[in-house]
Amino acid sequence: MYRGDQEMFQFRIAHYEPMRCRRSVWLLATAGMVWAVPCAAKPTAPGPLLTALGAPASLEISGSVRSRVEAIDGQFRPARATSDFLWSMRTTLFAAYKRGPIRIGGEIIDARGYGEKNTSSTSSTEVDAVELAQAFVAVGMDGRFGLESKAALTGGRFTLDIGSSRLVGRTDFPNTVNSYTGLNFDWHGAGKDRLVAFWSMPQTRLPTETVAIHDNAIRWDRESTDQQFFGASYVKGRLLHDVSGELYGYRLAERDSPNLSTRNRRLITVGGRLLRIPGGQFDVDVEGAYQFGKARATIATTDRSDLSVSAYFVHAEFGRTFVIGWSPRVSLHFDRASGDRGAPGEYGRFDALFGARRADFGPVDLYGPIGRSNLVSPGIRLEAKPSRRLDSFVMLRELWLDSANDSFSSTGVRDRSGQSGRHAGVQIEGRVRYWVVPKRLRMDTGVALLAKGRFLHQASNAPSTGSTHYAYFDLATEF
Repeated sequence: MYRGDQEMFQFRIAHYEPMRCRRSVWLLATAGMVWAVPCAAKPTAPGPLLTALGAPASLEISGSVRSRVEAIDGQFRPARATSDFLWSMRTTLFAAYKRGPIRIGGEIIDARGYGEKNTSSTSSTEVDAVELAQAFVAVGMDGRFGLESKAALTGGRFTLDIGSSRLVGRTDFPNTVNSYTGLNFDWHGAGKDRLVAFWSMPQTRLPTETVAIHDNAIRWDRESTDQQFFGASYVKGRLLHDVSGELYGYRLAERDSPNLSTRNRRLITVGGRLLRIPGGQFDVDVEGAYQFGKARATIATTDRSDLSVSAYFVHAEFGRTFVIGWSPRVSLHFDRASGDRGAPGEYGRFDALFGARRADFGPVDLYGPIGRSNLVSPGIRLEAKPSRRLDSFVMLRELWLDSANDSFSSTGVRDRSGQSGRHAGVQIEGRVRYWVVPKRLRMDTGVALLAKGRFLHQASNAPSTGSTHYAYFDLATEF
């Protein structure tokens, strides 16, 4: 499938482009599930919610509700609950008012979790109660950089979703999103060309204390000049006929402060991508990035040793969609991200910055052993779309370490001696999505199996839990 549809049920806001359709729903929450009854409305007219409020056409109000249950056993993380359960609720509410070229908007996200164990892996990635994810002023500049161009300069707090989302993305499977405070220029030209240039201070999600997270405590996220993230991306929509190309460069600069403990990362990441989207032909998605600069090995304030960074990641995907019933697509995948080999004064582990993982590597939250660090992974995927309301896929991945001395990907399992080998195991995952009410209410369910290899069995801090099993079920709606 096209990558834009690979995230589960994404609710992305374009900072300068009005929502195309606004409808409201009545919501009923029972037994952890959310049901929706849509209200009739014409797509081109203001929705019932705006009509009931007596709001002008220049006002946008929209939102979403998602309820998910998930469970895991055979934990792969050290010192975490062997088995765990989480019921999560995420509610979003977005509003914006447009007058001439000026647009003022904001978004509140309420992400909560219930039922997890005291030693759960649940963190601020899943829980961030009542948070102001966006609060911005945008100035539209349509037509000023070409007759068919659209552009906006946004200032304030906003979310970012750039290119493949692998390094900068508005994540959807996790309950929370990455937000930034700063300036963002976004230009769209003819032929699907796009330029994004931004300077920002990433939000630090709060709370971080385990007890406060379990209590769904409300604390406002914060930004600081001690952590800054900026860069640019340019996409040429028709680089070679139906193949698009992207070039990007990002800079992350941070330092320790009384309110922020960091690895003092001063990283520059440069990369590019070639993409030919699926559609009855061979498709391709190839992306690579190189990272260099300085960083420290830990966040400890006593760690004063700057290490020279040299790291990389590569993603290659080749697929074919068959124009027959169910529109099956078969694709071959290969991902590699460097790990640290422990050379004196050097650091080789790739940092995935603020990217999304679900589309490439499977579910996260209670699961999520795979990330873009210390990884070598070939895989094969089969997708099918029996109808407009139903789609599914299954995927098989082999998992290896790039460096036997570094922790494997996102597991936290490490053998500094390198004696446990490099084979981490095999992952099999599957997902089914179904529109219960077309374009209103979607069901999403999936399972994953991590059959642990030698490394995840023998490394010194690897839990003795056998293979990992994971499953989730959710319902999500927009209004």
